Amino acid sequence: MTENIKDIVMENPFPRSVTLTERVKKLLETVSNEDTLAVLINADPDSMASAMALKRLFWRKVKKTYIYHINIINRSDNLAMIRLLKLDHNHIRKLNSSEITKWAIVDSQPHHSEQFRKFRFDIVVDHHSVNPATKGQFVDIKEDYGSTSTIFTEYLRTAGIKPSPRLATALFYGIKTDTDDFVRHSTPNDINAFRYLYQFVNNNIIKKIESSGMTKKTLSSYRTAIENLTFIKDMSFIYMDKVDNPDILVIMADFFSKMVDTTWAVVSGIHNQKLIIIIRSAGFRVNAGKTAEKLFGSYGSAGGHRGAARVEIPLKAIPDEASGKSGYRQFIMEKFKNG
Repeated sequence: MTENIKDIVMENPFPRSVTLTERVKKLLETVSNEDTLAVLINADPDSMASAMALKRLFWRKVKKTYIYHINIINRSDNLAMIRLLKLDHNHIRKLNSSEITKWAIVDSQPHHSEQFRKFRFDIVVDHHSVNPATKGQFVDIKEDYGSTSTIFTEYLRTAGIKPSPRLATALFYGIKTDTDDFVRHSTPNDINAFRYLYQFVNNNIIKKIESSGMTKKTLSSYRTAIENLTFIKDMSFIYMDKVDNPDILVIMADFFSKMVDTTWAVVSGIHNQKLIIIIRSAGFRVNAGKTAEKLFGSYGSAGGHRGAARVEIPLKAIPDEASGKSGYRQFIMEKFKNG
């Protein structure tokens, strides 16, 4: 939707030899004080915090920064984060692309969603598996990191910017949720960023956000999930049919991944004419993101990192014999059994 990207683009993330100081310098050089920046996210704690941090890095370096999310935010914990931290962003339907001169995407890459594919991004910062097609003036993808919030915490420290309590709390919570309190894959960088942010964090707000997730509606979803739970060896499968919001699939996957006798938790459902599959893995030699790409990448968007992945497949892309409630469930299970 925009043609302002320069002819010279980075087709791959930085080599490890490039220092943080050099990365931050290049990031700041991608914008000018005449630019109006749009930051696009698939809103969750890590992406919202990362967008806030990018906005802070570009404070007084661009004319204006807007943050837009492509998803409908219904999860009570995410809504609590937005309310308590007074986050300023809007749904993408409010985007006026004619006033935007620079485009950024954080905690995602263009191939993660059809809505992202419409744009040509100048800035890409992410921690998911690298897609060779991801390009931009500035591309920094650290797929070994547990969260994108860690990357931005390092940027802020390198730039000599002390985060406000509001920003620090958002980044702290972003790291906390994406690493699942360091139960999922993480690195010493994630731990160091977490420890650094702790001194600035409002812990009372963290507690309020974390206690907001249990509602009557989610209790009903737990019952539906248990009724539809199927085990195959060390894999647990749940198909929840049509869901009002795919976030409930994420909640269920996180919950059922805690079962001690399973390595995989695979929760799926239908939303907006798409089959959504949320994958969690806990084995030492398994990788949820790579598995998702291998099994489902040819049908739609699929990706993630070692412990967590997401798949979105248009229903029309699924073979006719796999359609219907039992067909979709069997389609997913067969892929895992034979993959």
